[in-house]
Amino acid sequence: MASHIFRRSNLKLYFNADSIYRRYSVIASVIKEANVGEVTEVKGWVKNLRVQKELVFADISDGSCAKRLQIVIPKHLKTDDLTYGSSVRVVGKLSKSPRGQLELAAEDVKVFGECVVLEGYPFNPRTAHSPEYIRQYLHLRCRTNYTSALLRIRNAVSKHIHNYFDTKKYLHIHTPILTSNDCEGAGEVFKVLPDNKDTIKAMMQQDKNVDNVYFGSKTFLTVSGQLHLEAMCRGLGNVYTLGPTFRAENSRSRLHLSEFYMLEAELAFCENLENLQSSIEDLLKYIFIETRNTNEDDLYLIDKEKNKPPIWLDKKFVTMTYTEAKDILKRKGLQDTEDGINKEQELALVAHCDNVPVFVVRWPKEQKSFYMKESQDNINVEALDLLAPITGEIVGGSLREDDYNKLKLKLPSEALNWYLELRKFGNIPTGGYGLGLERLLQVLCNVPNIKDTLPFPRWPHNCDM
Repeated sequence: MASHIFRRSNLKLYFNADSIYRRYSVIASVIKEANVGEVTEVKGWVKNLRVQKELVFADISDGSCAKRLQIVIPKHLKTDDLTYGSSVRVVGKLSKSPRGQLELAAEDVKVFGECVVLEGYPFNPRTAHSPEYIRQYLHLRCRTNYTSALLRIRNAVSKHIHNYFDTKKYLHIHTPILTSNDCEGAGEVFKVLPDNKDTIKAMMQQDKNVDNVYFGSKTFLTVSGQLHLEAMCRGLGNVYTLGPTFRAENSRSRLHLSEFYMLEAELAFCENLENLQSSIEDLLKYIFIETRNTNEDDLYLIDKEKNKPPIWLDKKFVTMTYTEAKDILKRKGLQDTEDGINKEQELALVAHCDNVPVFVVRWPKEQKSFYMKESQDNINVEALDLLAPITGEIVGGSLREDDYNKLKLKLPSEALNWYLELRKFGNIPTGGYGLGLERLLQVLCNVPNIKDTLPFPRWPHNCDM
């Protein structure tokens, strides 16, 4: 009883203490509420500074939204360290300018950190720096309009993803980053080992090699949480995960990263590709519509010329079989002798469909992974790739092989016997897909290079910070 009273007392003290800071507001809230006449405190960075005869006008951003708040500062409050790029705290009264613009009439100004541009600060006011230039300064690029807008959209998309799956009653699963399986079987994995030689020496056992010494088996950074989701799906129903994945590909293209975020979902009792396609299409349209509702200003900052809703939001996605896709490419003179469909061909198929996303379904089984369900013809598998503008493939998915004997013949390693065993005890048909978050952001924001869609991109020969 006494402990219960103590906790309630602490709770009351917490809220009382918190109320001390009620005047401080993020700029997004100040602009949205616009309580003219209210004394307000804001903190942020000076994005522009205009010195006039009696007044100084400063545009302040705190990163909370695309808009800036204009601060009107009496000249006697201006100090030498109040410059472009400096961080400040301003207290004053909200008002409207003669043109109706919300502004803050400063009564007190404090500079937290000065910014001496001539000592190497890479960005200039009123200058549209290219993404390639900005990319050289990963530690500072969130100060730019372009990157800050992209990161706010990334934050919003992540929230919309979780909201969508929550309304659909999926369970969010934290799948492991360390794993003993290479889900895709392509060998594009990063091996995990202790970096401490003393630890390896102390743990070394007879008949064990260095690769196995810590966990007892070779261990990798995950390339996919799919197999773990399949296990969870067979006891919890529909599940999803959103987390980092890793690929050891020697690629420096505008579409590849060594570390990226993958949204993966597994649908219980999914018996046909049409159900899987409908789920993917519904999710993508939800994300695009919601993000336009919440982050229109950010989308405009990123691309003023192409800031219109994509034409396909009110159209049904196109579906074609792999064979049909190959026939279209052949007629366009883009057919080659290689198996599969390359990036140039993917984008050509999307253009052929008036830039509406395209599901290419039922692929030859030799081109796809062991876990995909064979079609009735025993030649193809019930697999899909979703192709979109800018990126080409944006989603890959399939029905999962639920026939124990067929899967046993295709299992690449005895280490996956647990995966085979899922088909023995109360098995169900499932299907699932993986969606690359960064590629989704490329399509949503019309961003050519994937390295601009996340704070700290990693690719071969580049792991700064």
